[in-house]
Amino acid sequence: MKRKIEDNPKEAVLLLAHGTPDVLGEMEEYLKLVTGGRGVPPQVVHELQERYAAIGLRDTPSIAGPHLTRWTMRQADRLRERLDHPVYVGMRNWKPFIRDVVDDMRLAGIERIRAICLAPQNSRTSVGLFKRAVENAVAESFSVDFVAGWADHPMLINAFAQRMRGALNAARSKRHDRVAVLFTAHSVPTRTVEPSEAPIEYHGMILANGPDSYADDCFETARLVAEELKNILSPDDWYFAFQSQGMSGGPWIGPTVEYSLSQLKADGYETVVIQPVGFLCDHVEVLYDIDIAFQETAKNLGLKLIRAGSLNDSSLLIDALEDLALYGKDYPASSSSSSVDAFLHRNAGSPNLNKLTA
Repeated sequence: MKRKIEDNPKEAVLLLAHGTPDVLGEMEEYLKLVTGGRGVPPQVVHELQERYAAIGLRDTPSIAGPHLTRWTMRQADRLRERLDHPVYVGMRNWKPFIRDVVDDMRLAGIERIRAICLAPQNSRTSVGLFKRAVENAVAESFSVDFVAGWADHPMLINAFAQRMRGALNAARSKRHDRVAVLFTAHSVPTRTVEPSEAPIEYHGMILANGPDSYADDCFETARLVAEELKNILSPDDWYFAFQSQGMSGGPWIGPTVEYSLSQLKADGYETVVIQPVGFLCDHVEVLYDIDIAFQETAKNLGLKLIRAGSLNDSSLLIDALEDLALYGKDYPASSSSSSVDAFLHRNAGSPNLNKLTA
């Protein structure tokens, strides 16, 4: 069993997120960081500025901040309320940068970190780069327990299932259509998940070789959520797709959402309830790609598309983060009732733990 993090001011939790620009004028600089310094053509910068503008980003900063930053900070605030030690937030591609946050931790006298990547499914192109960024910033000055890959955490599964249950029940109560559920996660370039004996280059960054579990992790999250909903969701009525394929050259893993929606229409479905189980909060891939672009695709196909609400600061998600903060990856990996019971028993001393009622 991993060592439980102690109530000790020298220990802290570091939540890791992708990062997002604060204003439209930062888009080009932001994309250079995302692509490892290579940048993207001006037309791509302009297109992404338009997408971000469509979900509320402006030329001047907003008080609330961009969606990803706002919700990540809110998750940290809620986790901080549960714990007796500090909780920090570090972003890989924008402010607050991981390296700057680690410097702050060093000045605060922190000696041990439990780093939790807010991308539950493990991959070279996300979690691997987060891990490298933390290691480079720490430079062996701290002891780091890096939590990578928690796609099957029972409380994460219950958090997604809670959101989907509400959306699915609402879809069925208002219409008598044939309803499908489509789970999604962010696509990645095919070359970054294929087995390789040599290190893999991605946007000028060298990634680790060996097997990559990302696609399997994503599907497993979806499968466990569907299993949790088996009393209202038939195994024949749920599907999985990868969304938000990039604009760079080369193939990205699929099937795409656009293709999947066309197939569901051809199979006789009239309503699709979509849930992005690869994302923990609202941001451009949810608010634009799903709520605007995929809605247009569905409309053109004659489908009704409904999205389950994002987790954002869901109490069940904070339960999962609290458990990871305290115990790392030492948890029963499934959403079965026995796993949830074990989780609740272990955390029975938490005064803030959200108790399951269903």
